[in-house]
Amino acid sequence: MKKVALITGISGQDGAYLAQYLIKKKYKVIGTDRRSARGTNWRLVRLGILNKITFEEMELGETYEIERLFKKYKFNEVYNLAAQSFVGTSFSSPLNTSNINGLGVLRILETIKFINPKIKFYQASSSEMFGDILEKKQNEKTPFNPQSPYAVSKVFGHNISNNYRKSYGIFAVSGILFNHESPLRGEEFVTRKITLGLIKILNNDLKYLELGNIYAKRDWGYAKEYVEAMWKMLQQKKPDDYVVSTGKTHSIKFFINSAVKYLKINTKWVGKGLKERLINLENNKVIIKINPKLFRPAEVNVLEGNSSKAKRILKWKAKTDIKKLIKIMIDEEIKNYKSYS
Repeated sequence: MKKVALITGISGQDGAYLAQYLIKKKYKVIGTDRRSARGTNWRLVRLGILNKITFEEMELGETYEIERLFKKYKFNEVYNLAAQSFVGTSFSSPLNTSNINGLGVLRILETIKFINPKIKFYQASSSEMFGDILEKKQNEKTPFNPQSPYAVSKVFGHNISNNYRKSYGIFAVSGILFNHESPLRGEEFVTRKITLGLIKILNNDLKYLELGNIYAKRDWGYAKEYVEAMWKMLQQKKPDDYVVSTGKTHSIKFFINSAVKYLKINTKWVGKGLKERLINLENNKVIIKINPKLFRPAEVNVLEGNSSKAKRILKWKAKTDIKKLIKIMIDEEIKNYKSYS
């Protein structure tokens, strides 16, 4: 008999890749998204799995909708990937962010507790919870020091999952995923903003790209690989939390430099601070500028994960380094860009 899995936030990057992964493993996949996300199934279309998923409406802010769905289906596994996932937006929309990312988790856990405590639950935690880091490399025991409403909401979701595991014996796990990118990343995220922006500039559809803190460093992996770790967490005998990362960190500036090098654009950085900019030496035009409005109110400068526990117990490790990831993203950007069709 097929296992039945619920994926909240199925139209997002992680939801799409996870759905693809579970379908290959012969799961029946039920997918939900908020109503405002209707018509954003392009990722599922691109992966060729749109017609292999059963779609349901469910808002994480509405308890009765969650309960209705859990009574309709006999879920074996629930993957909670739905979130207000953009850190910058959380500063302007802290209440909505907290309601979805924090209380939404609690509503699902309460439903599991009352309807079927045997359901296995995966919570998508985030490296942003570490914030202003207290250790050079962050692992499962590193204290959280969140620096944004997004990160604070994720800490709540993480801790309440841990609490329900200990208090009620629910098989609840949290994957503390560090930055994971792909061609399916949303355009508001900096990596995709860079790869798409550069292609637009080369096609004369954009004059220049504006970025914030290009010296922020992140541990960047390939999202398609990270969903395997999610699944493996729910196949263990005992529930636990795991850091999922590459263990290597690079700056946004390094990402930019690697991208322009792969695209064979001859460039040079000039200026300092807010006046720093990237020049295309072939036409002497500015292609990247710094915009102070794009800096976060509370900046997180460095994040670097230690996923030795995942390697030891889950037998999982990242395979794609940052330069290969950039190549994957740019190649797909070119393939799908309107000017190339």
